Amino acid sequence: MDLPSRRHNCVQRNRIERVTVTELTPSRPTSPDVTPLAPRLRRAPALATRRRLVLALNVVTVAALFSAMLALFLPLGITWAEGAMLTAFLLTLPWLSIGLWNSILGLLLDLRHGAGAAAHVTPALSRIRGDEAITARVAVVMPLRNEDPDASIARLRRLEEEIACSPYAGRFSYHVLSDTDDAHVALKEEARIAQWRSARPTAAIHYRRRTDNTGYKAGNIAEFLHSPEGASDLFLPLDADSEMGADTVFRLIRVMQVSPEIGMLQSLVTGLPARSLFTRAFQFGMRHGMRSYTLGSAWWQGDCGPNWGHNIVIRTTPFREQCMLPVLKGRGPLSGAILSHDQVEAVLMRRAGYEVRVLAEESESYEENPPSLVDFIRRELRWMNGNMQYFKLLSMPGLKPVSRLQLGLAILMYISAPAWIAFILIGAALAGTADQINAIPAAAGLTLFAVLMTLSLSPKLMGLAQVLCSSARSAAYGGRARVLLGGLAEIVFSMLTSPVVAVALTQFAIGLVFGQRIGWSAQQRSRDRLEWHEAARVLWPQTLLGGALCLWFWIQAPWALIFGAPVLLALLLSIPVAVLSTLPRPSRWSQATGLFDIPEDRRPALQSAPLHANTA
Repeated sequence: MDLPSRRHNCVQRNRIERVTVTELTPSRPTSPDVTPLAPRLRRAPALATRRRLVLALNVVTVAALFSAMLALFLPLGITWAEGAMLTAFLLTLPWLSIGLWNSILGLLLDLRHGAGAAAHVTPALSRIRGDEAITARVAVVMPLRNEDPDASIARLRRLEEEIACSPYAGRFSYHVLSDTDDAHVALKEEARIAQWRSARPTAAIHYRRRTDNTGYKAGNIAEFLHSPEGASDLFLPLDADSEMGADTVFRLIRVMQVSPEIGMLQSLVTGLPARSLFTRAFQFGMRHGMRSYTLGSAWWQGDCGPNWGHNIVIRTTPFREQCMLPVLKGRGPLSGAILSHDQVEAVLMRRAGYEVRVLAEESESYEENPPSLVDFIRRELRWMNGNMQYFKLLSMPGLKPVSRLQLGLAILMYISAPAWIAFILIGAALAGTADQINAIPAAAGLTLFAVLMTLSLSPKLMGLAQVLCSSARSAAYGGRARVLLGGLAEIVFSMLTSPVVAVALTQFAIGLVFGQRIGWSAQQRSRDRLEWHEAARVLWPQTLLGGALCLWFWIQAPWALIFGAPVLLALLLSIPVAVLSTLPRPSRWSQATGLFDIPEDRRPALQSAPLHANTA
């Protein structure tokens, strides 16, 4: 049921749930009390076997791909430059391999277990019926920093109003935690909170504004949890762009109530309906990639699951006592407050003896995605800065082996892009000047290139296969033909944007070496369009690099243009693609034709709700 429909029927649901509560006789404990630390929690006997299997699959895959590339260079021996090229290639492989096997496992689990796949990888889900009373005290928390209060507070307010239709309204409190330093925005925040309180006098609505941004978002939440207002059994952090339905919130809480061993339960987050062509294309691919990838990773990660920082239910006491982030010592961009706090909090919760689980199913748990390629790049740079700080945390005492692996993979995720660009640039430098490069058989090189491209797309391909294998899922997207057309178009779009993002990440990686650092500022969550001058100011290095590589290959090794065509076109077209994908006309065409529609786009009631992520 879509959000508007649920809200129209809230009175009826309230009547039904009040009857259900009085008749509730749970067979399992529903107390929200926090248990003592339990470092030796019971785990599925198969979990260690699963992890060994996944490790073996990835080791074999990385070894096979590296061996195939090495075989192309061995006939004439390997120079220092070619060794550097091979090293860069090796650094790209772990993230590529883990994406492949997580998505394959996710598809297989979905085909075998169907609707029960989420419960298979998160057994605690099978402990609830879905009608248990909400007995825990829950604090719903939304940190803000110079965000649009009209949109962000409206989302939180919609959740409060929906929960108010249930018998559990008294168990929830709502907290807007402002780090806003723009006086105009702060006044708007206060006005929206006042309006909300006036309209909902019985709701527990709180607003607090800090005078500084110490510790960024994590510091804001930490300060709240150590205040009297932070007293709760569970808390639910939402970002300014988060949207959740009450049924999803209740489902997460019910699992937590009957599972005292779980410290964090993360929901699968999907994109809100959007108008911008860029956002529509991005989240169409993200929707499929995340579905299979998350299900597969949850199968072997088990109790060492992810935390994406929002749309997650967290047990308050162990988080407050065990998950406060350290301030990284030293100077430079990798020191100070941790930017990417979410996964660090997850590994600290697991170190404390509590499980971190993910509910790998699509539900009413949404977020906005960036409205343009430029905004997406800016977000990626901040995340890269934060993930690189994990280097200083890998030796943290007491972490579980899988937790250290997660931190390592988070680092490799952002190292792989600069490594890929280094591989291309070294290859370009050697083209036409080294006999080795010229001696590589074109057929063998193209075959390996095709294999690598296919593997890089595997999460999206497996996610699309999940949809295509189910008539019900396909119908939610408008039919199999529409799914195939959207999938092919999105793959082309991602091939045009991925190299652009990779170059930006490479630039920033070089900047990190020289002390460059990203601060914490408000994100651009909506825009009418991206202007040509803004796109040119951000993306001129990509355009210049694309032109220089084309000229170099044309002079030195024209045959290399065959291999490099996808990357070169992406770089050369970076500015027009960034601008055109935000213009009103292409965006309206995408909406009118249904290209890149997600299921929420095709629900008439939802279309009329104020739920679109951005405008164009």
